[in-house]
Amino acid sequence: MTEAGPYAWCGDELSEAEFQAITAVLHTKRQFDVGAYKDKCVRRRIAKRLRNCGAADFRAYLMRLEEDPEEVDALLEAISIHVSHFFRDPGTFRCLERDVLPDLVAQAQEAGRHGLRFWSVGCATGEEVYSLALLMEEIDRGELTIEILGADISSPALENARRGRYDAIRLKEVPSAVLKKYFRQDGGLYQIDDRLRHAVRFERHDLLATEACCPQSDLILCRNVLIYFSRAEQERILRQFATSLSPFGRLVLGRSEIMDGSSARLFTAEFPLERVYRRSVGGDRPGEMIDHAKSTFPGDTNAR
Repeated sequence: MTEAGPYAWCGDELSEAEFQAITAVLHTKRQFDVGAYKDKCVRRRIAKRLRNCGAADFRAYLMRLEEDPEEVDALLEAISIHVSHFFRDPGTFRCLERDVLPDLVAQAQEAGRHGLRFWSVGCATGEEVYSLALLMEEIDRGELTIEILGADISSPALENARRGRYDAIRLKEVPSAVLKKYFRQDGGLYQIDDRLRHAVRFERHDLLATEACCPQSDLILCRNVLIYFSRAEQERILRQFATSLSPFGRLVLGRSEIMDGSSARLFTAEFPLERVYRRSVGGDRPGEMIDHAKSTFPGDTNAR
């Protein structure tokens, strides 16, 4: 840099003036509020983007951010991106396969339900969504229909999810028999079966938007997402989850996420090691059953 000043970026961390300048651009251009995220995490990811994008200095980057919509999106990706692969944390998926999913099916059938709804929050490029779909393919559910919705703030990640094409690294936990049955190799990538690809849906959703509604669900997976948010936002989101879960609904958090604070009374730990929680009886939501004939996921025109 040839001139010292409030934007004297040293290349490894952001000054307060630099941080505020960037967050102002994000808020103006994308209505993205970084205040709900943990400060250190956001600063670290923004600084990394600055180092990787090739800008000569901070002023040059700020000008680029003002003028280039694609760079604004790239910065949002850098802040919000989550690394994923199929059956990430195998113990969690074994718990889902062995205990949680069969019990949800049994309770829905006992209650005369027509189907179940699963919501994967922060689904990134879709591996978690398709992992759930693969598990449900192997579970006897009779005539019960299954709706699986993946949600993420990143539109590019969701586009990749809809394509359903993955490299071998992301499939390392997929059993060979499942890989052979539900994927076909196409060059260096694996394409998931079209029937499964069309059986799930992906939708952009910002958990931090206070006006955004959580869809009514029987299972919510929100793993390794809340750790990036402030405690106040975590509490607000968990209360929303409790309200949107069915009476026998389950919530699955990430291994590094702990249920505490005032929202903890809304859930009961069912499998603590795997961070699987059951909605507590007498929580903040009325006890009516969700019926597919009466209620649908956002964007649905009819139930499957």
